[in-house]
Amino acid sequence: MPRLSLPRPQLRWIDALTVLVCIALVTALAMNLDPKQPPRFDEAVLDWIGESIRGPLRAVLVQVYRISGVGFTFVLVLAALFYVSFKRWWRDLAMLVVATGGILLIVDRLLKPFFDRSRPHEKLLEVDGRSFPSGHAAGGVVFYFAMVTILAAHHPRLRWPLTIGAGLWVALVWLSTLVVRAHWPSDLIAGGAVGLAWLTVCLSIWRSPADSSP
Repeated sequence: MPRLSLPRPQLRWIDALTVLVCIALVTALAMNLDPKQPPRFDEAVLDWIGESIRGPLRAVLVQVYRISGVGFTFVLVLAALFYVSFKRWWRDLAMLVVATGGILLIVDRLLKPFFDRSRPHEKLLEVDGRSFPSGHAAGGVVFYFAMVTILAAHHPRLRWPLTIGAGLWVALVWLSTLVVRAHWPSDLIAGGAVGLAWLTVCLSIWRSPADSSP
């Protein structure tokens, strides 16, 4: 009777280096973290953005932040899961579920309660919850670039347009997050690093064919 085993992650040296760099970056940011007193760099960046981005541009970015919120993202993830299921890309579906579900647990259930950092003051919108690392940043990196990887695997010619489009959208969401003062800049950097590290691990498993030995 054949014996099935789970896929073994194929963590290439560049993947291992990426994960280590991300861990080092988050650790360095966390070591300078004071839950009650943000670094001067964070305050300076938010103040500069507040002074530089005003008028219609600020209004547009506020709407970008609203659009990219939990409700919209939830609908988008459900649509992606439905599409991948409809295509019968079962391996891709499993990776997408683990990647998106896992990053929520890592950030919201593990890291945010551990660091317990307060959000910036004078927010333009009502935002609840802890601040470090940013779940907005981590989830965006994982979901959008997981979908880019899945779609590019089936449609190689779309790889670069999808990558550029996802990168621009994530950057726009990050800027909108800073404009509404929902997160400190270091929250976004740490969130992006956590998301990239987790996505790298998920993709290393996704690339590995399941072992099937007698």
